[in-house]
Amino acid sequence: MSFRRLASRLLTVLLAGMLVACSGDSSATSVIFGAPSVKVGESQALLGWNVSVSNLRFQDDQVLIDVDLAAAKAGGEHAKPETLRFGLYGALAHPLESNLIGGCNGVPNLKINPAVVQNPDKVTGTVCLGPMRDQAQVRGVYLYSPADRIKDTTVAYGAAYPVGLTPTNEADTGLTLKATSVDGFRADGGQLIPAALGDPTAFTGKGYMLLGLEIGGLASKYKEDSAKRGGPLMIAVAPTLPPPGLSHMCDLYGATLLVLPDSKVGAITTRASLCTQGDISQALLYATVTVVGTHAAVWISRE
Repeated sequence: MSFRRLASRLLTVLLAGMLVACSGDSSATSVIFGAPSVKVGESQALLGWNVSVSNLRFQDDQVLIDVDLAAAKAGGEHAKPETLRFGLYGALAHPLESNLIGGCNGVPNLKINPAVVQNPDKVTGTVCLGPMRDQAQVRGVYLYSPADRIKDTTVAYGAAYPVGLTPTNEADTGLTLKATSVDGFRADGGQLIPAALGDPTAFTGKGYMLLGLEIGGLASKYKEDSAKRGGPLMIAVAPTLPPPGLSHMCDLYGATLLVLPDSKVGAITTRASLCTQGDISQALLYATVTVVGTHAAVWISRE
């Protein structure tokens, strides 16, 4: 075989190898902390639904998206629409999520058709995420269900007013959690003070607690752990009530949060607030903070 021919074959093999490597890199970047991602306008499957997200836009300090959910199999099992939550994806200073159903209730001035269940296998309409004034932070949206939990990934910690969260170990989940604020309220909105612990009548009836959390971790390890687990981690607090809850603040903050930072970060540093509510003694003195794996999907509007 001539030298020219041999060189030509070697070049062909090298080019083929480069193409395979590039293809592999491309597929790898389509997963963000264990959650598959596509561009806004495209559809992907999650929890028994085929979900399409389109027309991401900003209006009156709200991020709006149009969604179309169809059961992957007519009459088949899928997550209940009432359990699905959308969140904003990007380098946000503070996470922001909203329920698929009812998430636009607090913004009546917008001329939109909020997402509604058309039939058991169909959901269409607009989802509202806000308030959000810094549009530059938003790179897309994500979707998950607080009811969906990956087996054998649950770690739970106690939380109580006014001390906050019991110590957490980074080895448990790869994340660190620290309480930054703890505020307790009666159902009528009256705020409690620590001295109330000595009042036997202070913890009767209903009430709620706003728990500020700081979540940290190494992004490279979290990315690796999420890939092995099959999804990112969710922070969930209990007890809770379905909306409308005891306070608009509880509806705004919610009882769950998906830990899905921008894929470009080197370290995870997230500050969030979550709400426990219900029987005041359970919500303030015997609350639980759970860290658990879940499945999610991401739609990217810009790189």
